[in-house]
Amino acid sequence: MLRAAVLVLLLANAGYYAWAQGLLRSWGWAPPEQSEPQRLEQQIQPENLRLGRANGTGTTPNGNANANGGEAPAAPATPPAPASTAAPSTSEAAPASAPPVAAAEPAPCLQAGTFEKGQLDALRTATAGLPPGSWTLEPISLTGRWMVYMGRFADEDTLEKKRAELRARKVPYDRPGAALEPGLSLGRFSTEEAAERALATLGTQGVRTARVVQERTDATGYVLRLPAATAALRTQAEGQLRGLLASRPLRACG
Repeated sequence: MLRAAVLVLLLANAGYYAWAQGLLRSWGWAPPEQSEPQRLEQQIQPENLRLGRANGTGTTPNGNANANGGEAPAAPATPPAPASTAAPSTSEAAPASAPPVAAAEPAPCLQAGTFEKGQLDALRTATAGLPPGSWTLEPISLTGRWMVYMGRFADEDTLEKKRAELRARKVPYDRPGAALEPGLSLGRFSTEEAAERALATLGTQGVRTARVVQERTDATGYVLRLPAATAALRTQAEGQLRGLLASRPLRACG
């Protein structure tokens, strides 16, 4: 029974295969043909179709070369590859940058003074040899000044005796200036009241012959200024103004 079933199944499969392949078409047993003639009718000038090659020649549909050199339809252009945005390799050595140049320090500003109006002519004569524009004379207001003064003495011997007395009492003194020579200055003050108080204090120390005098009235003084005093300019100025700068050395501008 099983053998008969297997034999029937094999015969059925063989018959289906023969029917599907059209082997039984002559007997009228075959599947219907699938065709779409309307697609052929929709073609536009199929005889002009050419297959392109890399060398620019074409082939006809039957495989022969196109002797007329007809060109095949252009293939769509391939878009260019986008530029790489990747960062450059760190293995590439960057050009070495030059070391920064240290800026030269500006020349300092120096000044000397105060000089009185009567010294202006001597100042202008001494600075005439300095480079033009390298110096200025700037006026400043000078308030009056008072001095506790001893003098004038008749001679140098009397002056020396007074110096010895002051040293014994431990009282400091100084030269009063050319206008009050020969004499001794026991202190200079910006107000007359301050000078009077100092005189009273000296009286308790045994100083009896001193008095308060006005050394200077309100006036205008002058400061010599070197705005950019290079080492060479400073040396030149100190050489040419040696006498005037003896008691007023150059110092940093205030």
